[in-house]
Amino acid sequence: MQLIKAIVRPNKVDEVKEALEKVGVTGMTVTEVRGHGQQKGHTAIYRGKEYAVSLLPKMQIETVVADSDVETIIRALVGAARTGEIGDGRVYVTPVMQSYKIRTGERES
Repeated sequence: MQLIKAIVRPNKVDEVKEALEKVGVTGMTVTEVRGHGQQKGHTAIYRGKEYAVSLLPKMQIETVVADSDVETIIRALVGAARTGEIGDGRVYVTPVMQSYKIRTGERES
C-alpha cells in the first residue's frame, strides 16, 4: 500500500476528486492547509493597507492505494490539478506498512 498526499489549489479540489473517482479511488481525506513553495506568497491590500501573505491557502488530499495503482492515480491527479502556473502544488508518495480498522480492530497490510 502507498499513501498519496497531494497539495493542490483550492479551486482544483472538485476536479481532482472527480478524476480520482474515475480511476477507482473510493476514499480520501481532504484538509485545508496553508503554506508556500516557490510561489512565496503575495501582497494584498486590506482597508487601504498593504500586507504580505506568506502562507497561501491550499488543500491537501490524502488516499491510500494499492502499489499497482499508484502511477494511474498520480497521472489522474496531476492531470486534474495542473494549471501550468507556479503554485499548482506537489504530490508525495509514502509506503504504508499496515493499517487498522478502528471499528473492528482488523489489520490490513
